[in-house]
Amino acid sequence: MKKGIALLCLAGLLVSLAAGCGAQTQTDEASGPALNAQQKGATEITAQLNQEVYALLDFDDEQELEFAQRGLIAAPDTLELTDESGKVIWSQDAYAFLEGQEAPDTVNPSLWRNTQLNHIYGLFEVCDGIYQVRGYDISNITFVKGDTGWIVFDPLISVECARAAKELVDDQLGEYPIMGVIISHSHVDHFGGIKGIVSEEEVKERNIPIIAPEGFEEYAISENVYAGTAMGRRAAYQYGTLLDKDEEGAMCIGIGMGQSKGTLSYISPTDTISETGEIRVIDGVTFEFQMTPGTEAPAEMNTWLPEKNALWLAENCTGTLHNLYTLRGAQVRDGNAWANYIMEALARYGDQAEVVFQSHNWPHWGGDVIQEYMVNTAAVYKFIHDQTLFYINQGYTETEIADMIQLPADLEKVWYTRQYYGTLKHNVKAVYQKYMGWYDANPIHLDELTPTEYATKLVEYLGDTDKVLEMAQADFEKGEYQWVAEITNTLVYADPDNLAARYLCADALEQLGYQAESGPWRNAYLTAAQELRSQEEPASNPMSGAAEMQMKMDVSLMLEYLGIRLDSNGAEDLNAVINLAVTDLDEDYVITLRSGVLLYQEGVQAEDADAVWSLPKAALFALLQGDADSVRSAGTLQGGEEILDSICSHIVVFTPDFTIVEP
Repeated sequence: MKKGIALLCLAGLLVSLAAGCGAQTQTDEASGPALNAQQKGATEITAQLNQEVYALLDFDDEQELEFAQRGLIAAPDTLELTDESGKVIWSQDAYAFLEGQEAPDTVNPSLWRNTQLNHIYGLFEVCDGIYQVRGYDISNITFVKGDTGWIVFDPLISVECARAAKELVDDQLGEYPIMGVIISHSHVDHFGGIKGIVSEEEVKERNIPIIAPEGFEEYAISENVYAGTAMGRRAAYQYGTLLDKDEEGAMCIGIGMGQSKGTLSYISPTDTISETGEIRVIDGVTFEFQMTPGTEAPAEMNTWLPEKNALWLAENCTGTLHNLYTLRGAQVRDGNAWANYIMEALARYGDQAEVVFQSHNWPHWGGDVIQEYMVNTAAVYKFIHDQTLFYINQGYTETEIADMIQLPADLEKVWYTRQYYGTLKHNVKAVYQKYMGWYDANPIHLDELTPTEYATKLVEYLGDTDKVLEMAQADFEKGEYQWVAEITNTLVYADPDNLAARYLCADALEQLGYQAESGPWRNAYLTAAQELRSQEEPASNPMSGAAEMQMKMDVSLMLEYLGIRLDSNGAEDLNAVINLAVTDLDEDYVITLRSGVLLYQEGVQAEDADAVWSLPKAALFALLQGDADSVRSAGTLQGGEEILDSICSHIVVFTPDFTIVEP
């Protein structure tokens, strides 16, 4: 397959990488299909399993299709956006193969249908005075007409995408100024494109309100900083950024076609919402806010527009089962709180709401439909939460519960609760993790061997690897793809150069991907298969505009991250106390290094400090890079020269080029 680049890493860290884990591309003949680096089609077993989906779901129910099309005002015949260098950063044209086609054997028919719905793009009227541009990024951008201009909800990920959406609105509805921006929550696909619709200078000059929930900036910047590089690497699997857009590649991910790859921007909020029921009137339009922290994001809020009888549900209802745990890695979300906040919104506004709309997918109209939509969505999260605990308290482990649990039939067959983004299985494990952590109480797992150690010993016990591969090939022919993937991946961990194991593992993962209803699961399986087959080394590229987010880190966050980047074991002899004065912010800190561990205190100075460093904030970015010379040239150091050199020599700059499906 062709290799893509540019993978989004939230909060402005390294964000793109190329696939590959060093495998050669020779052909190794074996019984059955040749084991080689070529992508394969669907097996007869996969084709049959996908065909059976038609009997499970009501494909004649077209309510979601009708809602996805309702209110369309205009859509360009072609939609492919590029950045200043000419690189394609968003394309609906790439999915032209979807149009008018039945699901091929290589795609779960339910996911194919959802991808077709997400391929419906353009400018839509939600209700009088509320418009959405959908399909111009992973998320929607919403324009609410005020007395003199627009109030915008969630201006997408990329500047280029937001700008194109605004141009479509200008062309169809007339040019009006931006009078306010409401950011529903702290994920980058809801604010990164803000400078595509308004500049920071304009915000200051015209006093344009940028409204966000309490905690927004802290979480927007920090949530993906601490483990951001690892999240970026894993996001390539979740979002399928390295896969082609075709019948054997990436489909949609349930909340949109995928992520744009343009320029990230950021403007700090000017107004914060901290309590449910707070009201703001912007350009003549009333907005009442409902706080929903800890649901889909740590800082999130719904919004009620009473003059429109319209309820903005942020990303708390999205027309699909969402993630209690996201595959890129993140803190576990609270399914119980999620359900309760949806029901609270229904109690506060449900009797009046004529339409509910959100930051992904399409609105839902009509009182009865809205009641059912919100109750069913809440019920799914509540079911996962409660029933996981039901089984936890009977002693079952997370893997056992994930295998046992099944949604009630009436909820399982609802199109907008299908598992296009999150899945029942990995959300169950999230609830287990939230309450019980990683340990299943079996002491065998207290101090497990590493995957490589385990694999090496297992292969030693198994003996004849060729015989294992022969048996695995036979199981592949029987359709036991999960087991084949597991046993062959064990062989890969024992010997990454075992091409037959790599290729058979890839073939098994590929079939699992073709069967998956979840877009992220499909992407993960197919990306892993691609990586096993590839002869290229992992690579990475910074996202355009990433530094803008980095500059928003406060000093405390920078010192936290410095402690993470410091190899404390390597620096265990480092003990010192440093008084740090951040000169351009007039902030004081004490940095304590104890056995290579970095601690800090804000607003104090030590009387017996080993050194006094007076540095501008920019020098701390150099320190994060381990650049001692730049730190010295930027400020004044009174003592501690050797301490600085020691710190910088033990700083590790993370890069998202590590392998995932091999050692």
